[in-house]
Amino acid sequence: MGKAEKTRQYIIEKTAPLFNTKGYAVTTVSDIIEVTGLTKGSIYGNFRDKDEVVVEAYKYNVSRLRVAMHAAIVNESSSFLQLLAMVEFYRNAFDKIMQEGGCPMLNAATESDDHLLFLKDAVQASFIGWHQKVEIIIQSGIHDGSFKTDIEPAAYASTFMMLIEGGILLSRTLGSNTHLSIALDRIIRIIEEEIKN
Repeated sequence: MGKAEKTRQYIIEKTAPLFNTKGYAVTTVSDIIEVTGLTKGSIYGNFRDKDEVVVEAYKYNVSRLRVAMHAAIVNESSSFLQLLAMVEFYRNAFDKIMQEGGCPMLNAATESDDHLLFLKDAVQASFIGWHQKVEIIIQSGIHDGSFKTDIEPAAYASTFMMLIEGGILLSRTLGSNTHLSIALDRIIRIIEEEIKN
């Protein structure tokens, strides 16, 4: 990695937590300068504009979440255990996610839908990627006999994502992980009662 690439990555890594905690829209170039310790010229020498920093910082935040989730499920021996591990990942990671400003996908989804339209493609891509990951796990479980053959993987993937994100939203808003726990417990019951063979 050359000097320019290192500087660009440094800016992304330093600003990503700031954007997720303060908000993508209200974070200013002055905030970026303060958190990185770099000059305005250095920021704009590595990025076209603030919008590009926003998109790259968002992608970085999501990649960290994706890597952590992958690590939590990759060593599980079956699709059934992988789904349960995904649920427990969110249960165990809730406090850390809250300390870091909440779910980066949920945060950015709200902002990109309201006014940061340039961010919408990246947000949609991350939700689609998560959906595909869950759907593939369920399809794999159907093929190996762990899950029932008459279920709809895409519908269950959507349901799980809605329950998780809704649980995070309510828990963060109301200051208690109770709502996320209810959502995660519901997912476990769905897996055990509707999906498992």
